[in-house]
Amino acid sequence: MTPKQPRTELDARYSSALNPRPGAEDVTATDWAETERRLRAAEIFWITTVRPDGRLHVTPLIAAWHDGALHFSTGPGEQKAKNLAGNAHCALTTGRNSLSEGLDIVVEGTAERVTNPARQDEVIAAFEEQYGDHITSPEGTFHGFGDSIRKGQDLLFAVAPGTAYGFGHDGRVFSHTRYTFD
Repeated sequence: MTPKQPRTELDARYSSALNPRPGAEDVTATDWAETERRLRAAEIFWITTVRPDGRLHVTPLIAAWHDGALHFSTGPGEQKAKNLAGNAHCALTTGRNSLSEGLDIVVEGTAERVTNPARQDEVIAAFEEQYGDHITSPEGTFHGFGDSIRKGQDLLFAVAPGTAYGFGHDGRVFSHTRYTFD
């Protein structure tokens, strides 16, 4: 599968481009390749799903970027799994808790179950590469992750971005990049 390349645009309304500060005269959109690099390196994501009554459900989780999509797992009885069964639209967010540095990323899309065993193995390998001993070591926090997916004890989902956002901050320079996938 060849991942889609997005249309990338700087939104000046929410960037230092509209209200230039010293050092911000040349603010530009964050390149998608840099955003993908950050998605691969991130350890914690927050997922937002919608409950049947319209209320939001937000919870942290681990996720792995692989083949143009973010992947995560959940138990079939967990709230996010129940929510996705009724409304597969969701958002995954990652970034830094700082105004002085970083890139906050939001990926919006539709969660799709990954049930093909070969594809599951590819994604499990991506998790193992990203999280290392947390998954591969018997003492790891998420040890047994792959087996629980293979046995159907946990559900594996993929979210290919429909739209994504990168909110860059470097001191007093801010950028807001929108990535649109057609």
